[in-house]
Amino acid sequence: MQIQNVSSRFGRRWLGYLARHVRNAAGDQRGVAAAEFAILVPLLSLMVVSVTDIGLALYRKMQVENAAQAGAQYAIARGFDTNGIANAVASATSATNITASPPPVQFCGCPTSAGVSATSCGTVCTGGAPAGTYTTVSAQATYYTIIDYQIVAATYTYTAQSTTRLQ
Repeated sequence: MQIQNVSSRFGRRWLGYLARHVRNAAGDQRGVAAAEFAILVPLLSLMVVSVTDIGLALYRKMQVENAAQAGAQYAIARGFDTNGIANAVASATSATNITASPPPVQFCGCPTSAGVSATSCGTVCTGGAPAGTYTTVSAQATYYTIIDYQIVAATYTYTAQSTTRLQ
């Protein structure tokens, strides 16, 4: 009997001790902010990286558009020169992978409300003016995302064209 009384007193004491600590822990607010922060950090990090990735992709797209315009400006200032235009496109921005692809082309055409329609040189356009000489400059670059999102493509190829009249 003596042993049973000791173990039951010890058991009651242990249960009382455990119940007291559970009550104290239930009302304790220490460390809650740290636990919430630890849960939210991965989500916030993914959001920051994703927004940065979108910004870099848009910046690359603007670089490609500016490169095509720089090639067209080169053709206006110096005339049609395939190598010169391609070099102007490649050196228009600090990005190293922008290329003049497909290569620049020169053609004769007449202006229309929808753009320029290609015709043979020497043709008289509908307004009575002779067909002009035009050049189309294209620029292309590929953007690789920072991380693989699994639900969107990991690479994007941006292209831009700029057509201008030379004469």
